[in-house]
Amino acid sequence: MKYMLIHYIDEALLNAWDDGEAALSPDDDRDLTAWDEEMNSRGILIGGGRLTLPRASTTLRVRDGELLITDGPFAEAKEQIAGYSVLECEDLDQAIEIASRHPTARFGAFELRPYISVSM
Repeated sequence: MKYMLIHYIDEALLNAWDDGEAALSPDDDRDLTAWDEEMNSRGILIGGGRLTLPRASTTLRVRDGELLITDGPFAEAKEQIAGYSVLECEDLDQAIEIASRHPTARFGAFELRPYISVSM
């Protein structure tokens, strides 16, 4: 079963990283690389990516036929989506175990959702 592992990180921390005011510790950086390499080698990590900062986003909606565009994220929340991973796991229990070992769990949060692939 595929799961989307959505990474949430405090927006202030994301901004500090982008502005050069903070950086991942060498241990966190090493652990992230090790997690990615292990999950790739096990065939569990089958996709993913990082997102630019929320301040670079554009939100759009169509209401009554009118396109409404807003700069920045729609949700006003402390934690913002920073990236995602697509996992291929046996079941939810394995997905939880894999996600709990991701180094970002030490300073962020995750949302796990079953992932439905669509053909294009």
